[in-house]
Amino acid sequence: MINRELLQPESIVIVGGSNNVHKPGGAIVRNVINGGYAGTLRIVNPKEDEVHGIKVFHDIAELPPTELAILVIPAAFCPDTVRTLAEEKATKAFIIISAGFGEETEEGARLEQDILDTCEKHGAALIGPNCIGLLNNCHHSVFTKPIPQLNPKGVDFVSGSGATAVFILESAVMKGLQFNSVWSIGNGKQIGIEDVLQYMDEHFDPKRDSAIKLLYIENISNPDKLLFHASSLIRKGCRIAAIKSGASESGSRAASSHTGAIATSDSAVEALFRKAGIVRCFSREELTTVGCIFSCLPPLSTPELNRFAIVTHAGGPGVMLTDALSKGGMQIPPFQGEKADELKSKLYPGASVANPIDILATGTPEHLATAIDYCENYFDDVDAIMVIFGTPGLVKLFETYDVLHKKILECRKPIFPILPSLYTAGPEVAEFLKKGHVNFSDEVTLAVSLSRVTSTPPPARPEIELFGVDVPRIRDIISGISSNGYVEPHVVRSLFESAGIPMVPEMVSEDKEELIAFAEKVGYPVVAKVVGPVHKSDVGGVTLNIRSAKHLAIEFDRMMEIPEAHAVMVQKMLRGKELFIGAKYEPRFGHLVLCGMGGIFVEVLKDVSSGLAPLSYPEAKSMIRSLRAYKIIKGTRGQQGINQQKYAEIIVRLSSLLRFATEIKELDINPLLADGEDIIAVDARVRIEKA
Repeated sequence: MINRELLQPESIVIVGGSNNVHKPGGAIVRNVINGGYAGTLRIVNPKEDEVHGIKVFHDIAELPPTELAILVIPAAFCPDTVRTLAEEKATKAFIIISAGFGEETEEGARLEQDILDTCEKHGAALIGPNCIGLLNNCHHSVFTKPIPQLNPKGVDFVSGSGATAVFILESAVMKGLQFNSVWSIGNGKQIGIEDVLQYMDEHFDPKRDSAIKLLYIENISNPDKLLFHASSLIRKGCRIAAIKSGASESGSRAASSHTGAIATSDSAVEALFRKAGIVRCFSREELTTVGCIFSCLPPLSTPELNRFAIVTHAGGPGVMLTDALSKGGMQIPPFQGEKADELKSKLYPGASVANPIDILATGTPEHLATAIDYCENYFDDVDAIMVIFGTPGLVKLFETYDVLHKKILECRKPIFPILPSLYTAGPEVAEFLKKGHVNFSDEVTLAVSLSRVTSTPPPARPEIELFGVDVPRIRDIISGISSNGYVEPHVVRSLFESAGIPMVPEMVSEDKEELIAFAEKVGYPVVAKVVGPVHKSDVGGVTLNIRSAKHLAIEFDRMMEIPEAHAVMVQKMLRGKELFIGAKYEPRFGHLVLCGMGGIFVEVLKDVSSGLAPLSYPEAKSMIRSLRAYKIIKGTRGQQGINQQKYAEIIVRLSSLLRFATEIKELDINPLLADGEDIIAVDARVRIEKA
């Protein structure tokens, strides 16, 4: 629970506060005082009489009632201290800096639970233990530095790690990113990242609150809660970016399918963030750069960001930025014609206006202003402007950056300043940041981070796509399955037919003549596959390009001799690009749906993207576009692309099937064959697991 006493306390006691600013107890007193806390600050320390000019209480029994307590004492003393403060001093909020709890030992976990029980009993809020504290515009209750510049419209930052929070703040402060609040939740015994998002969501006021949230997550304890409140905040106009660490380990169970081998907790995180509309980052620099990008955009709106003008006084960085933006799928449209010629005439000879606009190392502040004006007013095929300007040692940067400051305030189009001279122009950059701006010192990091922002879809709609999906029939089929494991091919076909997923014509039989008659009907060539063994190819149970009844009869006899074989499947042989769709049930997350190119792309390169069922069409299309092999899907070098709408439709239909068949724990469609406008499932496996 998050209450007023935690966020806006009228009185604070620091238990364990001291004069030694090189220890947490002294540093947190210093930060609260320097932060201008306006309420009553009290300190408890049995060994000192005065701390930072404040008279000290030697025992908590001497305290008057106090709303918020910050504990910087050994873990063993924390439960009794919390109990006394809650029961006798009406304390309704606690921030426990101390470590040595559940993150270390079983005894520490018991101490932690004791504290939680007391807080729950008395309706008190609890941050921590094992955290760096809480920082907002009311009180700076953290023991670390740096203390970022605070602004009600700055970033709300929530971190599951105290040390990492400090490193992220370091990165952010260097860029000029301002903050509204910093939450270090530590062990998150009562208040986790999901709870902070819930509070921000339920109390969001667009006129008062920050619309930018940055998250560093070590554990997602409640994916549904995170999804619901992050999606809700984004729909209200917020922007959220997050790092999820520790998401690369594969599942421990030995996998019996491609999906089981590929699906990891990282896939589930990717899917959750995609569904919520959270921009996923992979480093501190990316996270803070995305935060700076958010701060450059108009509040509570999402402008189109795909076409960029680059204004530079150095050719190399302009080229590198162009390359990085293009690689991220963004456009740098060429400028030509009357207005481009007019702009060129206003610059020094040798300047280029093709885009990037290179005003040369000798370019003046006035030249910079002119180039920005043309991008703003005359070049309509531009969504935003990027300005690269360091120090060539030839111009007065204070004047140049003052021009940039004014243009950022005046222009409708967002301007992203790239000021690389942090060493030689430190004072000038610092003065620019003091005016409330940010700085992207590296152009490639900016481009990569922009690609993360532009490729993140909006939050998925909560509605389930059911057109053409026969839910009652799906439930009848599942109910009729009596045992766990991989189901028979005819059951797979029935499930897919119920969901409207097309399958290649096929017949399964233990009767050779019946299969030959089927092959004659659909026409040769056909494919024969053994029914029984899970891994057909590994036991020689697949034969392609069968062109005669005699050949089919030979293969039938051979396959029926394979151990565990009890039938043979014959399919019409089709050709086309191989695609893959899979699904796996992940505890706490639900069904994880994977898609990608088939064959080597999924088996060796593991080029797949993921989403959480049920999926919307924008989610499915985002999954397809995020594949490394997307150029092949679109069509490249004269090769025809696939029907992306049809592929997305099959992904969505499969996810709807899974929503009403939670007993399906693993599923592969490999391959789907795409030929022209058609996409059809050739081979599929479905594993059922009933309680």
